[in-house]
Amino acid sequence: MASRLQKIEGDESVLLRVTHSNLKTFSADIRFSLQSSVEYVKDKLWRKCGTSVDSMSIHLYDDANTQVSVLKDNSKPLGFYSPHDGYRLHVIDLDPSSVTSGGWLEDTSLVEKYTISQEAYEKRDGTFRKFKDKLASQNPSAFENKFCSQIPENNMEDLCVNIKVLPVSFFLSFLFKY
Repeated sequence: MASRLQKIEGDESVLLRVTHSNLKTFSADIRFSLQSSVEYVKDKLWRKCGTSVDSMSIHLYDDANTQVSVLKDNSKPLGFYSPHDGYRLHVIDLDPSSVTSGGWLEDTSLVEKYTISQEAYEKRDGTFRKFKDKLASQNPSAFENKFCSQIPENNMEDLCVNIKVLPVSFFLSFLFKY
């Protein structure tokens, strides 16, 4: 449905789903011109998923997830491989040392996080905590939680006391009355 909405009359392009061999969470719908060369398609995909053009193998799958072809010839136009809206291009990264391998782009637990002790943080100038404390000392009323202090603790109990539950027969009488 989206491809029909995005397609311009007389437009020689296709909307393809793009997946990647190393990036399990990566998926994108990208419109390609059928006149674009496979090399241009690879260049566009490099910008989207990070696999270099020379390390990329592209496989075309139909909407039934059956492989239609492998886009091997970089000089041929994409239309040579007869893709249709809804088909899928699957990028296979052939470089074992690629930035996409090993989950580095998806699994943040693999990245060492910066940590600092409380004592070291307190010694630093220009921290957010010092900025916030300075603002609070200049205007203490701005940091009071006025909204929560005005709501009584038993607020929900007060609301529930005033709710009246009507029997189902009350609603049925309206349905059959008209």
